[in-house]
Amino acid sequence: MPPTRISAIICTHNREDYLGAAIDSLLEQDFADYEVLVVDNASTDSTRAIVEARLPHPRLQYVYEANLGLSVARNAGAAVATGEILAYLDDDAEASSGWLTALAQIYEQDTTVAIAGGKVTLIWPPNCTPPKWMSTGMTGNLGAYDLGDELVYIEQPGLTPRGLNYSITADFLEKIGGFDVNLGRVGKNLLSNEELYMTEKALNMGYRVAYLPDALVAHNVAPSRMVPTWFIRRSWWQGISECYRERVAGRSGWKQLQSGGERLIRGLYKTVKYLPDPAQRFENMLYAYGQVGYLISAIRGLLRPASG
Repeated sequence: MPPTRISAIICTHNREDYLGAAIDSLLEQDFADYEVLVVDNASTDSTRAIVEARLPHPRLQYVYEANLGLSVARNAGAAVATGEILAYLDDDAEASSGWLTALAQIYEQDTTVAIAGGKVTLIWPPNCTPPKWMSTGMTGNLGAYDLGDELVYIEQPGLTPRGLNYSITADFLEKIGGFDVNLGRVGKNLLSNEELYMTEKALNMGYRVAYLPDALVAHNVAPSRMVPTWFIRRSWWQGISECYRERVAGRSGWKQLQSGGERLIRGLYKTVKYLPDPAQRFENMLYAYGQVGYLISAIRGLLRPASG
């Protein structure tokens, strides 16, 4: 088959501290045929100036999207992209020089792959180390993602590649009507699960989803995320996101109350079980708290039809 063309896309909203490094990492790729699109999602900081300072580069293009929302911005980037593969990098991440090459290889080798992503390491703030209350499992909330050093075909949607290091075929994205704009971050809310939802759809349609250890990206951990309150907020929104994902997948209803209640009890039990371990205790408390958000969202979903 002919060589793959890739559109590397950064969707950004007020992330001036990290954006320049993210763009530069894409402009320094060792891949031959690609473009770089920066989708400015209603930023009010120096985002445009950061992009314009690099615009003499022939690969780079600036796109403005006024409607706030990560999924909205992703769709805006896809709308102007010319590549067969869309590779999304977060605005606070830095891609390794061989990132696009590793992504292209899997699509050229296996035409059944619709989604692929790679390993994610973390860049901690200067002079900072993970606090004692942060478990290894909680680093996944900060973007860490490692399924090993071999190619893995994902069969469980929960193991789907992280959105900060994520690629999808333009053809598949068009078939499913783009990213669901009701999932994904909007401003300061932490809605998520859009990648998990996409993986579910791909697997149900007979496509494959791949983890690529060589498609390496490093993710900057903002100091504002190294506090317990950020993890608490994120867990709440994770529960809401999971409830919505089940709703659009046709799995909403009274059973959500049972499953959410069982997970809440499990989380509370493990919170007590691991009282002597601050990291494990906090991780399980977060899990339980997320189920509260899930249950409240499920109850609202059940009441809404009746109120209409």
